Amino acid sequence: MPAINPTPAPGMRWLYLVLLLITACSSEESNLALGTLERDRIVLTATANEIVTRLPVEEGASVEAGQLLVQLDPTKQALVIDSLQAELKAHETVLQRLRNGPRAEEIRAARAHVAFAEARLTESRQQLTRIEQLVQQNASAPSELDTAVATTASNEANLQDANAQLELLLAGTRPEEIVEAEARLQGIRARLALEQRKLEELSVIATRSGTLDTLPYHLGERVAVGTPIAVLLSGPSYARVHIPESRRAAIDIGSELGVYVDGADRRFTGTVRWISKDPEFTPYYALNSLERSRLVYRAEVELSSEASDLPAGLPAQVELPR
Repeated sequence: MPAINPTPAPGMRWLYLVLLLITACSSEESNLALGTLERDRIVLTATANEIVTRLPVEEGASVEAGQLLVQLDPTKQALVIDSLQAELKAHETVLQRLRNGPRAEEIRAARAHVAFAEARLTESRQQLTRIEQLVQQNASAPSELDTAVATTASNEANLQDANAQLELLLAGTRPEEIVEAEARLQGIRARLALEQRKLEELSVIATRSGTLDTLPYHLGERVAVGTPIAVLLSGPSYARVHIPESRRAAIDIGSELGVYVDGADRRFTGTVRWISKDPEFTPYYALNSLERSRLVYRAEVELSSEASDLPAGLPAQVELPR
């Protein structure tokens, strides 16, 4: 049996060297989860189709919660509020009048109207009696009697109407009318509150402290409803990485891992705050054992406050437990 030479032929040495390097690189890469440094991205959108009138903060500046970032033109919305405030005042007056009921002057006027109607009716009745006598004596035409009868009936109706008006005033306002007026007033107040909220939303303020990353619109531009008008970067920095399926079982929420960021000459300590429950691509049950090893799970590793000054978007590498 011929002897086996353990030393490879000179022509094959380069192939063994390449395989060794590939194996070493694969081993090194498998110990690192690659990704980017991120911060929470807060997108503030426009609530109205208006023109940008103020941009008091420049991109890249640090901002505090409640600070004005963008001001949209409030002129039209202010007019809507003025109109509703006038309508509110008018309905408040109506409700107050209903609650107060009729004035004494109105009741006296109604009594006087009744007395006047009674006098007219008495006069018409007397006139009717005289004409009836004259007709019986053939001293007056029957048409005059018809006129006197019609006048008397009209004055009786006027007296009934005057009495009804007086009784209505004496009875006061119906409770249903007050309830209806109160409901109408409540509706106007709700509409006014809604329009005032719309006016407030024309002043786009920072909802969280952080860094003003982007201002998509310039001064004088008209924005469309629902479009991003300011973008904030807020909260602690975190590395968004992809963990290989083979290392997923060794990592859980709260695990502490080492993090390296390009351009930073130090190792940061990060804490896993979130891991996706599902793989990035094809579900595991549709793959064979070889393909399953290529699955990755998206994760977020929050860094300590020492990394808060690092800009978002830098490449980051997270050390995985062996």
